[in-house]
Amino acid sequence: MTNPMQTVMTHSVPREERQAAIETLTEASRTTDLAVLVRVDGLPGGLRRQAVDGLISCGATALLEELANDRSVAPELRRKAQR
Repeated sequence: MTNPMQTVMTHSVPREERQAAIETLTEASRTTDLAVLVRVDGLPGGLRRQAVDGLISCGATALLEELANDRSVAPELRRKAQR
């Protein structure tokens, strides 16, 4: 079985499977992995937004604050991380 991070990062995997993998990461509170996904350039915006939502639901305030202040993260995602 492929791990959830590999599933999300593999472009040939259908979007629904990639979304399910992010949900798996969220349910397992793998906040570091979710933060990495937010920062990955080239990952579709919807998946990156889902990763931010996962961090929010996990209560990962320190990582959300870090993302909100990281200028390499897209402005929309930074704003979402500030909420």
